Amino acid sequence: MAKRDYYEVLGVAKNASDDDIRKAYRKLAMKHHPDRNQGNAAKHSEEKFKEAKEAYEMLSDAQKRAAYDQYGHAGVDPNMRGPGGAGAEGFGGFAEAFGDIFGDMFGQARGGRAGGRQVYRGNDLSYAMEITLEEAARGKDAQIRIPTWDTCETCHGSGAKPGTKPITCTTCSGSGNVQMRQGFFSVQQTCPQCRGTGKIIPEPCTACHGQGRIKRQKTLEVKIPAGIDDGMRIRSVGNGEPGTNGGPSGDLYIEIRVKKHDIFERDGDDLHCQVPVSFITAALGGEIEVPTLAGKAAIDIPEGTQAGKQFRLRGKGIKGIRSSYPGDLYCHILVETPVKLTEHQRKLLRELEDSLKKGGAKHSPSADSWTDRLKSFFS
Repeated sequence: MAKRDYYEVLGVAKNASDDDIRKAYRKLAMKHHPDRNQGNAAKHSEEKFKEAKEAYEMLSDAQKRAAYDQYGHAGVDPNMRGPGGAGAEGFGGFAEAFGDIFGDMFGQARGGRAGGRQVYRGNDLSYAMEITLEEAARGKDAQIRIPTWDTCETCHGSGAKPGTKPITCTTCSGSGNVQMRQGFFSVQQTCPQCRGTGKIIPEPCTACHGQGRIKRQKTLEVKIPAGIDDGMRIRSVGNGEPGTNGGPSGDLYIEIRVKKHDIFERDGDDLHCQVPVSFITAALGGEIEVPTLAGKAAIDIPEGTQAGKQFRLRGKGIKGIRSSYPGDLYCHILVETPVKLTEHQRKLLRELEDSLKKGGAKHSPSADSWTDRLKSFFS
């Protein structure tokens, strides 16, 4: 059976914001969570929950969403996903997905059980990457260095001093959990003695201090999609902190920061720039060159162009990651007044002003309009 469209699954439009997608997923998660559906409806709700979870994980990731918008389901092959990806089977998948929405509300770490021990998902990491406007427009392949953990070579991951080994925790008998009873209620919690590992290390390894792992740096390849904007995030699945007791690793979120450009300002897919023009060119007209991200372009300045006039160059903006066509470039004309004039130049300007006044025609439309409005106001 063919997969349904992810936007259709969440009930949102293709141009929906990240906040709209999150709200839609939260609503579906509440509706189809297994704790709210029992009996005959449980199986149907389970399928709906898994479907919504997969759609949310694809559309909440800027890079995956861009691939899906362009290629559909073929662009987000589920077989290529890492830890925590869509399609996890069983109730553990529901608990993890539900924790994405409500985990921070209750302040609990997302965990499960494996081999009788309590396991915890690793924390997510955040990395700020600064790129230029040109790199944001065209995309780039980048390398970043992030912290990671390797198995301790001294104790080979056991956490115990060479020649010794961990022993079973006597408090929890190796289960990693203890039962606390209060009246009619019984509460299970992580063993405070072994912290859920089920083992005690009498003599910790001096190299890793009993952790069984050593912190190092690793280089990660990151693909920045063309059209990405300032403030967007890219998720690298499974490259966050490692989990505890064999739990899955967290994710790495790469936050994009676009440097301020010397010429252009970005507004969505459009670009804006200020273009200084001499008052001679503005008065007589002419052709000027303006910059674009693809090179130089020419603009014809009509005779009598006023300051603030803008010219639009279609398709000279940026093609966003969710856009079908690139935006436009808006050139705002800034008429410059000459400075440091010689006495001869001043004389010529005064003669020009006298000539304009004697001509009878209105050579300053804005000033004449202003004068008329003032007369009307004071009368």
